[in-house]
Amino acid sequence: MEFQCVDECSQCCIEREYFPSKKFGKIGVLILPEEKERMEKLGESKGIKINILPRIGVSEKNDSEPTKILAYQMMGIEKNGNTCPFLDTKGENKSPHGGFPCNIYNDRPLACRTYPLIESNPITLDEKCKFCKEHKTANENLNNEVESLLKIKNKMMTDAVIIWRYATRVGEQEDQQILQNGWFIEK
Repeated sequence: MEFQCVDECSQCCIEREYFPSKKFGKIGVLILPEEKERMEKLGESKGIKINILPRIGVSEKNDSEPTKILAYQMMGIEKNGNTCPFLDTKGENKSPHGGFPCNIYNDRPLACRTYPLIESNPITLDEKCKFCKEHKTANENLNNEVESLLKIKNKMMTDAVIIWRYATRVGEQEDQQILQNGWFIEK
């Protein structure tokens, strides 16, 4: 079955999840280092405030912080971390499938281009995607998504000994007590 967005859906641009656990806060859209400046300039050119935080770093030693950042994350505009800043939720126009349109669709980050694929072994479909929930499968029209996912995977490869993950302290109001902020060594 060919993958296509479900009518009136923009769920993947709105809902963010806690990862790898709730204490790390909600994650934003993965942004590669070479995409960071481009995303910032796109936001500036469109008058959209964006917040990009680190996501994954590496180092050779167990120092106080990573020496290299492998990935950043673009946070959502809501206090709880939801809703991509480039999603046009206020305009009257709708995307071709009737959801909210993306203000930078042709320039969107690689992570957005991979959706609904999730990097795991084997590569799977996101169970939260409305299309994937309804159809349970998609075996056609995912070549571009696979290609984008492989590009991200190659950029994330490292020989570094220590992997760091950044806690965003972003989440639902009821979770504020357990949310942490800053760099943590991944175990």
